[in-house]
Amino acid sequence: MIRPVAKAVVAALIGLAAPAAAQSLHLLPQPARIRVDGGSFFVSASTPLTGDADAAAAFADLMRRTTGIAPVIRANGAGSPAIRFRRDPALQPEAYRVVATPRGVTVTGGDRAGLYYGAVTLWQLATRPGRTGELPAVRIDDQPRFGWRGMMLDSARHPQSPAFIRRFIEWMAVNKLNRFHWHLVDDQGWRLEIRKYPRLTAIGGTRLPATAPGAPPLPPVTGHYTQDDVRDIVAFAAARGVTVVPEIELPGHALSALRAYPELGMGVTPPPGIESHWGVFPWLYAPDERTIAFLEDVFAEVIALFPSREIHVGGDEAIKDQWRADPRVQARIRELGVGDEAGLQNWMIGRIGQYLARHGRRLIGWDEILDAPLPGDAIVMSWRGREGAEQAAARGHDTILAAAPALYFDHRQGEGPAEPPGRGRVQDLASVIAVKPLGDRPGRALLRHLRGLQGQVWTEHVRTEDRVAWMAFPRALAVAEIGWAGAADYPDFLARLAPQLGRMTPLGLVAADTAFRDAAGGAVPSTPDRVSSTALRSCTGRLPLYLEDDYPAAGERARFLIDILDPCWRWDDAPTNGAHAIAVHVGQLPFNFQVGGDRDTIRFRPPATPAGEIEVRTGSCDGEPVARLPLQPATGNPGVTILTAPLPPLQDKATLCLTYTAWGPDPLWAIEQVRLIK
Repeated sequence: MIRPVAKAVVAALIGLAAPAAAQSLHLLPQPARIRVDGGSFFVSASTPLTGDADAAAAFADLMRRTTGIAPVIRANGAGSPAIRFRRDPALQPEAYRVVATPRGVTVTGGDRAGLYYGAVTLWQLATRPGRTGELPAVRIDDQPRFGWRGMMLDSARHPQSPAFIRRFIEWMAVNKLNRFHWHLVDDQGWRLEIRKYPRLTAIGGTRLPATAPGAPPLPPVTGHYTQDDVRDIVAFAAARGVTVVPEIELPGHALSALRAYPELGMGVTPPPGIESHWGVFPWLYAPDERTIAFLEDVFAEVIALFPSREIHVGGDEAIKDQWRADPRVQARIRELGVGDEAGLQNWMIGRIGQYLARHGRRLIGWDEILDAPLPGDAIVMSWRGREGAEQAAARGHDTILAAAPALYFDHRQGEGPAEPPGRGRVQDLASVIAVKPLGDRPGRALLRHLRGLQGQVWTEHVRTEDRVAWMAFPRALAVAEIGWAGAADYPDFLARLAPQLGRMTPLGLVAADTAFRDAAGGAVPSTPDRVSSTALRSCTGRLPLYLEDDYPAAGERARFLIDILDPCWRWDDAPTNGAHAIAVHVGQLPFNFQVGGDRDTIRFRPPATPAGEIEVRTGSCDGEPVARLPLQPATGNPGVTILTAPLPPLQDKATLCLTYTAWGPDPLWAIEQVRLIK
């Protein structure tokens, strides 16, 4: 079960070393300039809020929901100490000023977003630990370091409810994040209503989750966002300074559209059920005028729904084997004079870019679009590292840093068993706050063209809303800190983070407590004779994933840390002295991964029995096994099976290597835990 941040741990973290102003005010992100004076102003239910009605309502709403104090909004607060919200166009966009004295408070913003951010900072001041309702006499002058401070949420693989999307956006907004990049389309699902093409959601929006051979079926994954849903979400976000940026993928990640309208593809029929696989698929849109017309129709409806200046078109991970094999496509390449398949992809992207430009919009794509010449105003979102951002800037393109792995929040945050399923490697909070978007020595081009940074929550393995929240937060707050204030000292950041998460709990957030448990010296629960898969070491670390069992359909499922390209586990310094047997808790998973030629590199020893065996070796992963555990008893169990086998006498400590024999990777046999029996 995902737990809220423990109050005692939060209290301990508040006391960590921090600069004096930040230590006393606990503001996140850290403002640019703070001057603390003497005295205080106290907010109560009778405190009048005057001036800009939207900013006043935002402050009143946050206070009511998090403290129970509900200040009153009045047209005129003359004659009584009041909080005034006013707009000053002399301030830059998103900038604000807070001036609080014992006689009253004035919040000034350069625009609607600036006023909202001023209201948020005032709310933070009024909700400091142990000082609810007390505003210190202070002057804060603040503005963002970067204009793009974003979070991406993948709603294509596992859709979330509109209510959750609104909560997610609010959690962003109260930390001054201002771009919600909404990943609405991928191979596994089309989640946006397009009225001209209803099969996109009717067919492309439904899939059956993959299960291991013989396991009972799981309920279908369905759902999409109606155009009314989108309008409501866009308006909700705009009121909080957040721009919703939609992503419609092309020419790859298109399987959901091609299942609905096969005539838009290359004539290669996908196998049934392939839409429930993860990875990179070879099915692309056909690069012809019919596809362009379809995409323009889609983007016409997208433009009508999303006022964002920027529209994301994907452009990543387009495997071009089908294009290479098709004589019509090769003729098209020659006809257009674009050189090769990469040039053809960017011809498609360029056509859509021209369409967007005619409608006052600007194209964004992942950094693979740099593989060929781009439209001059295209924005490059670099997921493959700062190098992509630097290359884009050198070619005159604005760019956004979205670099894996540090900014990919489907990675685990720690080693403990409380972590939800996701990518297997750990990317903890400290690794996020250490991100330097500009690097140590940025060139002039990057200084000119870097618009900001963004965190990504991919949901292949993050199927529930509470897990999305856990994976995104508090790492999203590190993105907010970097994007608004710049570099941060980690202990100082943690000290300000703890009370901010406390403020957000009444807003519905249950954030990961991993960083706080680690800072407080928390250890992974274990016993000397038993280890979970999260405490075992991958032999090669080729592609580790922290996967969830496919059984049962409802309730808790087992979790397994497994390298899907090399299922091999090591238990270093296992206390084998006195152990006469070993127990392995094992489950079976479907191999539903599109990994291209890497599948052919997965090697297994041939099985000695029909279903194969778990083999246990000591010292290395070669040589004769000291134990074999036949898998046959587990084949009929869709859940976890406990297998046991005797062990010969072993030395005090030994490294145990566990592998299994098989004729192929489907099903994957995954270890949940290993236990020595003494």
